Amino acid sequence: MNPCNFTHTTFILVGLPGLETAQFWIAFPFLSMYVVAVLGNCTVVFIVRTENSLHAPMYIFLCMLAAIDLALSTVTMPKILALFWFNFQEITFDMCLTQMFFIHALSATESTVLLAMAFDRYMAICQPLRHAAVLTNTVTAQIGLVAVVRGALFFFPFPLLIKRLHFCGSNILTHSYCVHQDMMKLAHADTMPNVVYGLTAILLVMGVDAVLISLSYFLIIRTVLQLPSWTERAKAFGTCVLHIVVVLTFYVPLIGLSVVHRFGNSLNPIVHVLMGNVYLMVPPVINPIIYAAKTKQIRSRVVAMFKITCDKEHQAVGSH
Repeated sequence: MNPCNFTHTTFILVGLPGLETAQFWIAFPFLSMYVVAVLGNCTVVFIVRTENSLHAPMYIFLCMLAAIDLALSTVTMPKILALFWFNFQEITFDMCLTQMFFIHALSATESTVLLAMAFDRYMAICQPLRHAAVLTNTVTAQIGLVAVVRGALFFFPFPLLIKRLHFCGSNILTHSYCVHQDMMKLAHADTMPNVVYGLTAILLVMGVDAVLISLSYFLIIRTVLQLPSWTERAKAFGTCVLHIVVVLTFYVPLIGLSVVHRFGNSLNPIVHVLMGNVYLMVPPVINPIIYAAKTKQIRSRVVAMFKITCDKEHQAVGSH
C-alpha cells in the first residue's frame, strides 16, 4: 500500500539557481522581452485585422500565431516576474494545473498553425492555380478553430492525469512555471500512464506536425529548383525563409527542452531553467520582429503608425 495518501496544496517554483541575489536585476531584461512580445504581437494582430489588403491566408495565420504567442507569454511571464522580484515561489496546486494545461495546449495550437502556414506556402508555390480556391478565408478560419480544439483536446487529459497522483515528498519544481514532465517527476505513484500518454500526445501533435512541415518544404524546394530562372527561384525561396526561421525558433527549443527533461538529470539545475525560459520567451519576442522587419506590408504600416503618432506629438507641442 502506498503510504503517501495526501497531496501538496502548493508547489515551489525555481528562479535561477546560484543567481538568487541577481534575480531582481535579471528580471528587468525579462520584463523588456515581455513588453516587446506584447507590443509586437498586439501590433501584428491590429494591423492584420484593420488592413483589408492583409486579409489573406498567409497573414491571417500570422495573426493567429501572434495571438497564441501573446497568450503564451501572458500565462507565464507575470508569475516569473513575481518570482524574480518578490520571491513569490509558491503556486497553488490548481493554479499549477491550469498554467500547465494552457502552456501545453497553446504550444500544440502554435504547432498546428505553423503546419497550416507551411501548407499555405506549399499551395502558393506548388499549386498556385488552386491556392485561392482551396484556402479561402472561411477555410482559414476553420483551420484556426481546428488548431485550438486540437490543442485543447489532446492536452486536456494532462491535468486529470496529474490530479490522480499523490505528491507528498519534495514539492520543488525545476522551472519557473508548471509543465507536465516536471510535476510528474515529483509524484509518489505509478506515472507510467502519464509517460505513455504524454509521449503519445507529443508525437501525435508536434511530431506529426514536424514531419508534415518537413514534407511540405521538401516538395516546395523540389518545385522551386525546377523553376527556369534564378530570379523566380530566389523570389519563391524568399517567401519561405521567414516561415522556416519561425518553425526552427519554435521546434529547436522544444526539442532541446524535451532532451533536457529526458536525459539531463545530471545537468546543472540552471540549464533546465534557462532551456525552459528560452522555449517560452524567445518565440513570442522573435516572431513579430522577424515578420515586421521582412514583410513589406506590415513594415510599411508600422512606419505609417509611428509617423502619425510623431506628427500628432509635434502638433501638440506646436500648439503650446
